[in-house]
Amino acid sequence: MPSAASAAWAWIPLVLWAALMQTLRNAAQRSLTAQTGTLGATLVRFLYGLPFALLWLALLHALPGEAAPAVRFGAAYFGWLLLGAISQIAATACLLAAMKERNFIVGVAFSKTEVLQVVLFGVLFLHELPGGVAIAAMVVATLGVVLLSVPRGATAAQAGWNARAALFGLVSGACFALSAIGYRGAALQLPDLSPWLAGAWGVAWAQAAQSLLLAGWLALRSPESLRAVARAWRVSLAAGLTGALASIGWFTAFALHTAAEVRTLGLVEVFFSYLVSRRLLREELSRMEKLGPALVLLGLVGLYLQA
Repeated sequence: MPSAASAAWAWIPLVLWAALMQTLRNAAQRSLTAQTGTLGATLVRFLYGLPFALLWLALLHALPGEAAPAVRFGAAYFGWLLLGAISQIAATACLLAAMKERNFIVGVAFSKTEVLQVVLFGVLFLHELPGGVAIAAMVVATLGVVLLSVPRGATAAQAGWNARAALFGLVSGACFALSAIGYRGAALQLPDLSPWLAGAWGVAWAQAAQSLLLAGWLALRSPESLRAVARAWRVSLAAGLTGALASIGWFTAFALHTAAEVRTLGLVEVFFSYLVSRRLLREELSRMEKLGPALVLLGLVGLYLQA
């Protein structure tokens, strides 16, 4: 575990790790969608990830250097945690709704405003205001991700304005932002724990709540999806493992640093996804597709210099 002196920087490798694991989890989840449906594939990341999250928590408590006082979870802790857990599910639902619109690109692009909305909610709810350089870096990186959200060969109709798609996209971005704020707020309620234990408890509680909520919904609305999730247990275990590893990185980073800067650095996932895509598809980038990653990289460099 990092020392107190290095803890200020530990969030950076944690976010890089989380983004890499999230890329791998997305690849595993994508293969499950056809078998289990979108919500079933979403459930997999929580349900099959929960055992790994609990194992990580048990290992941390067993470490001599991580001996912790009795953990007390108050109403404020669970309030923040449920805000994060429920917002994360709602964000996914809104993003799917945006994608179903005829002009889906507008919705996806507006969902990429998550980072900027994290800044707003962080100031309102947590009183955490990034520095001027960090805010400029977030704006530049967000612009790069928005450019990347316009797929090659998009028609004018797809790229045109659509109010419903824009609304779903904005709400999706807001819910993703609230999710980050909720998890950061929950971690701040455990000042006596190390960031590692605070993050581990957050992952365990959040994934348990999300598993119950999503499984209950599917049991009422789509029981066949639950049966499909059970049948696809081999791939689901891989998605659950990588999902749990990603969540452990995110939650621990939230315990160490502000939500806005953690989520901005998390845009490095764009590069990991690009590498996976290039490796599998061997596609050349258009001029616009090169500009997007360049702006994201510029924003991440600015964020690093701020840190």
